[in-house]
Amino acid sequence: MKLFAGNSNRVLAEAVARYLNVPLGKASVRRFADQEIFVEIQENVRGEDVFILQSTSYPTNDHLMELLI
Repeated sequence: MKLFAGNSNRVLAEAVARYLNVPLGKASVRRFADQEIFVEIQENVRGEDVFILQSTSYPTNDHLMELLI
């Protein structure tokens, strides 16, 4: 199982990871000068069950787009 976190609630993601005794996966989320979002998963997830923890709180559009990308 792989667990990844977005930028919306890192503290919650770390708490869930500790509870499940699973390390958070390595991912990079960056924003370009034109506000485009770039997400890169930095480890192999082939054949794994992958879960992404990302709330859609304010700013909703930014957090939702980060999740979908």
